[in-house]
Amino acid sequence: KMAGSSTPWIGSAYLFLQSTCKTITLPALYESSQKKPCVFKALKLALADSTGSGNGVDMLKVHCSHPHLIVQLKFCKQENCRRFLRSYREGALQKSLQSHLQLSLATTAVPLEVELKAGSEHLDKMLKDEDHCLECIYREKPDRLPDEEIRELEEGLKSLMLHQGTNNNVAGKDCSSLKFPSRPYPPQSSSLPTQLTFIFQGQQFDNRTITPDDHQKFAKSVSKKWKQVGRSLQKSCRALRDPAIDNLALEYDREGLYEQAYQMLLRFIQSEGKKATIARLIAALEENGLVSLAEELLGLHSSEDCS
Repeated sequence: KMAGSSTPWIGSAYLFLQSTCKTITLPALYESSQKKPCVFKALKLALADSTGSGNGVDMLKVHCSHPHLIVQLKFCKQENCRRFLRSYREGALQKSLQSHLQLSLATTAVPLEVELKAGSEHLDKMLKDEDHCLECIYREKPDRLPDEEIRELEEGLKSLMLHQGTNNNVAGKDCSSLKFPSRPYPPQSSSLPTQLTFIFQGQQFDNRTITPDDHQKFAKSVSKKWKQVGRSLQKSCRALRDPAIDNLALEYDREGLYEQAYQMLLRFIQSEGKKATIARLIAALEENGLVSLAEELLGLHSSEDCS
C-alpha cells in the first residue's frame, strides 16, 4: 500500500540521544552558543552516513530535554528510510554519531545510548521487522517545516564545508563560524505595553518578569491545563500560535505533563523576552480557572494549599 501510492513517501521519527559519559551532556552542549554548531555538524554528517546521501533524511528540529537530545527526522523516500533503519539496527549510525561528535567537539570518545520512536511506537523493539518499522514511520507525517534555527545552521554548515573543501575532520573550534540564532525564537515586536503594576483580586502587584521559580511552580502544578493556558498566551505570542502547542505535546509526550508545560512556558519566555511578564501569565491562569495557581505564584498562599 505504501509503495503503490501515487503520493510521495513521507514519514517522521524521533531519535533520542544520551551520552553515557558523566562529563558530557548533549543538551548542555547543544544549548551552548559555541558548541551548538559542532553538535549539529556531527548530527548532519552521521545522518548522511546512515543513508549514503546528504539529502537522505532531514532534521526538522532538535530538542533539549535533559538528559536527552531529541532529533525530529523527516524521510522523503522509502528507500532512504530503509537504509537509515538498517544503519540504526546494525549500530553503524551509533558509531558514526560517536565518531563525528568526537571529531567536531575535538574531545575524547562520546559514548551514546540511542533510541528511535515513531509516535507512540518504540521502534527499537521491532527493528527486525523492517517493514513494520517503515509503516510506523510512514504513519507519522511530519507536522512542521524545519525550524528557522535548523535552516540557519544548515546554511552555516554549507558555507563551512565550502571553505574546508571535502575535509570532514574539522576541529571543534572551526565550527564556531557557523551562524545560528541565540534563541530559538527571537523576541517579537509587541504592541502590548509593559505595565509596571497590575491588579489581581483587588490587590496591586509589581509586574515583574517570570522567574525560574515561577516557571517550575507552573510546570509542577498546571497539569493537563497547560495547553489551555498556552492557547490563552498565544493570543499575544506569535511563537505559541498553531501548530506550536500541539507540536510541543507530541515532542514531549514521552517526558510527561511537567515537561510539556515547562517547554510551553519556556517558549513564551524565550520569544517574548522582557515582555514575558507575570501579569500576562496570571491573566492566562485566571482565564482558565487556575486561580489557586495564580495565588501561589504571587505568594498569596503556600504550595501546600494549592495541591
